[in-house]
Amino acid sequence: MGNWAATRERYLRDSLPIRLGGLAANLARIKSFSDHPDHRDVIESLLDESKFFIEWTAPEAGIDLQVELVALQLQLACWQRSWQDIWADPLQRAAVGEQAQTWSERVLKRSGLLGR
Repeated sequence: MGNWAATRERYLRDSLPIRLGGLAANLARIKSFSDHPDHRDVIESLLDESKFFIEWTAPEAGIDLQVELVALQLQLACWQRSWQDIWADPLQRAAVGEQAQTWSERVLKRSGLLGR
Protein backbone atom coordinates (compact mmCIF):
# COMPACT_ATOMS: atom_id res chain seq x y z
CA MET A 1 0.00 0.00 0.00
CA GLY A 2 1.88 3.02 -1.26
CA ASN A 3 -0.47 5.98 -0.84
CA TRP A 4 -0.42 6.41 2.92
CA ALA A 5 -1.67 10.01 2.68
CA ALA A 6 -4.96 8.91 1.11
CA THR A 7 -5.28 6.04 3.57
CA ARG A 8 -4.65 8.41 6.48
CA GLU A 9 -7.24 10.90 5.25
CA ARG A 10 -9.85 8.17 4.90
CA TYR A 11 -8.97 6.57 8.23
CA LEU A 12 -9.19 9.83 10.17
CA ARG A 13 -12.75 10.45 8.96
CA ASP A 14 -13.93 7.71 11.31
CA SER A 15 -14.56 8.10 15.02
CA LEU A 16 -12.02 6.76 17.51
CA PRO A 17 -14.07 3.59 18.25
CA ILE A 18 -14.36 2.79 14.53
CA ARG A 19 -10.62 3.35 14.02
CA LEU A 20 -9.86 1.00 16.90
CA GLY A 21 -12.22 -1.51 15.34
CA GLY A 22 -10.27 -1.26 12.10
CA LEU A 23 -7.03 -1.87 13.96
CA ALA A 24 -8.58 -4.87 15.71
CA ALA A 25 -9.74 -6.22 12.33
CA ASN A 26 -6.20 -5.92 10.94
CA LEU A 27 -4.85 -7.86 13.90
CA ALA A 28 -7.50 -10.55 13.42
CA ARG A 29 -6.48 -10.76 9.75
CA ILE A 30 -2.89 -11.33 10.81
CA LYS A 31 -4.09 -14.30 12.83
CA SER A 32 -6.18 -15.58 9.96
CA PHE A 33 -3.48 -15.22 7.31
CA SER A 34 -0.70 -16.64 9.49
CA ASP A 35 -2.02 -20.15 8.84
CA HIS A 36 -0.79 -20.18 5.24
CA PRO A 37 2.86 -19.76 4.20
CA ASP A 38 1.93 -17.91 0.98
CA HIS A 39 0.46 -14.97 2.91
CA ARG A 40 3.77 -13.49 4.07
CA ASP A 41 3.48 -10.31 1.99
CA VAL A 42 -0.13 -9.74 3.03
CA ILE A 43 0.80 -9.92 6.70
CA GLU A 44 3.79 -7.63 6.21
CA SER A 45 1.42 -5.09 4.68
CA LEU A 46 -1.01 -5.49 7.59
CA LEU A 47 1.84 -4.93 10.07
CA ASP A 48 2.78 -1.68 8.32
CA GLU A 49 -0.80 -0.51 8.07
CA SER A 50 -1.49 -1.34 11.71
CA LYS A 51 1.51 0.67 12.87
CA PHE A 52 0.19 3.65 10.92
CA PHE A 53 -3.30 3.14 12.35
CA ILE A 54 -1.80 3.34 15.83
CA GLU A 55 0.22 6.43 14.98
CA TRP A 56 -2.88 8.17 13.63
CA THR A 57 -5.16 7.08 16.47
CA ALA A 58 -3.07 7.40 19.62
CA PRO A 59 -3.08 11.22 19.82
CA GLU A 60 -6.87 11.21 20.29
CA ALA A 61 -6.92 8.38 22.82
CA GLY A 62 -6.75 8.70 26.58
CA ILE A 63 -3.40 8.18 28.23
CA ASP A 64 -4.12 4.61 29.37
CA LEU A 65 -5.13 3.60 25.84
CA GLN A 66 -2.11 5.43 24.42
CA VAL A 67 0.15 3.29 26.61
CA GLU A 68 -1.48 0.11 25.29
CA LEU A 69 -1.26 1.29 21.70
CA VAL A 70 2.43 2.14 22.06
CA ALA A 71 3.05 -1.35 23.51
CA LEU A 72 1.21 -2.86 20.54
CA GLN A 73 3.16 -0.72 18.07
CA LEU A 74 6.40 -1.86 19.67
CA GLN A 75 5.26 -5.49 19.38
CA LEU A 76 4.47 -5.01 15.70
CA ALA A 77 7.89 -3.45 15.10
CA CYS A 78 9.61 -6.33 16.89
CA TRP A 79 7.75 -8.82 14.71
CA GLN A 80 8.77 -6.92 11.60
CA ARG A 81 12.40 -6.82 12.65
CA SER A 82 12.45 -10.62 12.99
CA TRP A 83 9.91 -11.33 10.26
CA GLN A 84 12.14 -13.49 8.06
CA ASP A 85 12.93 -15.84 10.96
CA ILE A 86 9.36 -15.82 12.26
CA TRP A 87 7.92 -16.65 8.87
CA ALA A 88 10.38 -19.50 8.29
CA ASP A 89 9.31 -21.24 11.51
CA PRO A 90 5.70 -22.49 11.57
CA LEU A 91 5.66 -22.53 15.38
CA GLN A 92 6.82 -18.91 15.64
CA ARG A 93 4.37 -17.92 12.90
CA ALA A 94 1.53 -19.60 14.81
CA ALA A 95 2.62 -17.88 18.03
CA VAL A 96 2.53 -14.48 16.30
CA GLY A 97 -0.94 -15.30 15.02
CA GLU A 98 -2.13 -16.13 18.52
CA GLN A 99 -0.60 -12.97 19.96
CA ALA A 100 -2.19 -10.91 17.17
CA GLN A 101 -5.57 -12.45 18.01
CA THR A 102 -5.12 -11.60 21.68
CA TRP A 103 -4.25 -8.00 20.77
CA SER A 104 -7.24 -7.87 18.40
CA GLU A 105 -9.63 -8.88 21.17
CA ARG A 106 -8.04 -6.40 23.57
CA VAL A 107 -8.25 -3.48 21.12
CA LEU A 108 -11.81 -4.37 20.14
CA LYS A 109 -12.84 -4.45 23.79
CA ARG A 110 -11.19 -1.04 24.35
CA SER A 111 -12.99 0.38 21.30
CA GLY A 112 -16.37 0.13 23.02
CA LEU A 113 -17.92 -1.28 19.85
CA LEU A 114 -18.94 -4.54 21.53
CA GLY A 115 -21.39 -2.73 23.82
CA ARG A 116 -23.23 -0.97 21.02
